[in-house]
Amino acid sequence: MRTIASLLLLLAFAGCQSNGDTDSTASATVSAARDAAAPAAEAAGTFTGEVIETMNAGGYTYVQVDTGSETIWAAGPQQSMATGTRVEISKAMPMRGFRSETLEQTFDVLYFVGAFEPEGEHGHAEAGGDPHGGSMMGGQASPTAATDAPIDLGGIAPAGQTVAAVHANKADLAGQTIRVRGKVVKALSGIMGSNWLHIQDGTGEAGSNDLTVTTSEMVEVGSTVVVEGVLSVDRDFGAGYKYTVIIENADVTVE
Repeated sequence: MRTIASLLLLLAFAGCQSNGDTDSTASATVSAARDAAAPAAEAAGTFTGEVIETMNAGGYTYVQVDTGSETIWAAGPQQSMATGTRVEISKAMPMRGFRSETLEQTFDVLYFVGAFEPEGEHGHAEAGGDPHGGSMMGGQASPTAATDAPIDLGGIAPAGQTVAAVHANKADLAGQTIRVRGKVVKALSGIMGSNWLHIQDGTGEAGSNDLTVTTSEMVEVGSTVVVEGVLSVDRDFGAGYKYTVIIENADVTVE
């Protein structure tokens, strides 16, 4: 997601663990983040340092980073990570007393991030802001993300509303159930307990040509989908992640 990429850092994930287990603490985190409650109230942090320990669990990568002045633990979508790597962790949301049942470990403070970036490359990649990006939020057992290959947006017939119309008429459509057909240009899973999609249909311009969708369904990038759900406008997840328009908990049909 375009703003999910460094994303949604609000990554208060629903810590899905291997074997389908879910950390109860993670589930609580999801609710808190959605409501912009206490955890989200803490300022997001930015850290740079060397990875001194790393491990994967439940589709996520946990890293311990030596910043030079302190050591911190952070977690983000699973990715290859080696000790000795220098990374930049931006807009990290702190969660205190986070318990991972899979790792059987409680972290005094665990920073949730949308993605781990090589030092010096922050901001070079497209961010969806999103939870969606880290690349949110980026996702999981390995995230499905947009590729560099262009996606053909031609010939997409409207299914109720177009992406551009949703942006243009957001005030009138807010709180209403809408349907939009488009192609998935970015997909990130396991962020804040949902999968995050960015869809486009060839309408609109920069700033009005992309629609963020959260859903329980996971869809491959490039798929044509019809999404249906209630439109939220000016949605603020905290930590600087805001969406002008977003459809949450959408029903998604792949065509």
